[in-house]
Amino acid sequence: MNILSIQSSVAFGHVGNSAAVFPLQRLGHEVWPINTVQFSNHTGYGVWTGQVFPAAHLSDLLNGIQERNALPGCHGLLTGYMGDASIGEVVLDALARLRTANPQALYCCDPVMGDEGRGIFVRPDIPAFFAERLLPRADILTPNQFELELLSQRKVASRQDAVDAARSLISRGPRLVCVTSLRPPALTEGTIGTLLVSADHAWLASTPLLDFPIAPNGAGDVFAALFLGHLLKGAEPPKALEQTVGGLFALLKTTLSLKQRELALVAAQADLIQPPGGVTVAPVD
Repeated sequence: MNILSIQSSVAFGHVGNSAAVFPLQRLGHEVWPINTVQFSNHTGYGVWTGQVFPAAHLSDLLNGIQERNALPGCHGLLTGYMGDASIGEVVLDALARLRTANPQALYCCDPVMGDEGRGIFVRPDIPAFFAERLLPRADILTPNQFELELLSQRKVASRQDAVDAARSLISRGPRLVCVTSLRPPALTEGTIGTLLVSADHAWLASTPLLDFPIAPNGAGDVFAALFLGHLLKGAEPPKALEQTVGGLFALLKTTLSLKQRELALVAAQADLIQPPGGVTVAPVD
């Protein structure tokens, strides 16, 4: 399968396309990355070099791909962090072109806006753009719990709250909402969960919460890539959830064991695509 991925990129470390492309390739997919930025490293270090690419540059790349008559053979679109709303307009243009060329293509939108403890870390116009422009057009949405609460305008204090909040988003467009980083009180202490919700069903996968001195960036980018990648390989949603959470947990364990701040994608590559097991997916309702 061929996947168009519009995300940020770094030379050192693994976030955005630098986190998503390799796992998708290891799953056997061809990836066409369009980088929204090229930085030396992710901004969590506080200092970085590089540049944000203008929307016209991204559109030019998209034009070149379309001129190759490649879009009819593209099966998925993956997007993550948006530097500003002009990048979002390029994503909407790419999606429109893709669905004209291949109406069956899946769009997986990771609405990167913020996180627990950090709050919103994107420009002020981005949350509304996700909520009003991208969410209604997505097939798959992969918010963390903070982003779920922000998009749904609901507080999550239980698993049922999370299911209800996800279904409120489904009523606005997506077929699947996969909530990452679900935390207590929706889960027991010492665990972290991922909740997959459709209009009629919900499933939960939970793992132990690993104790990182500094949590590595990019785990959400890897998750969205793996989940879309497994779906495009034909896995049913609960199986795709099991494989994705299993692969990501193995990656995080390897990263912790190596005492790295950056995700150990290369060292854990075999476990990414063939997880060692131990992750159980259980129905919620």
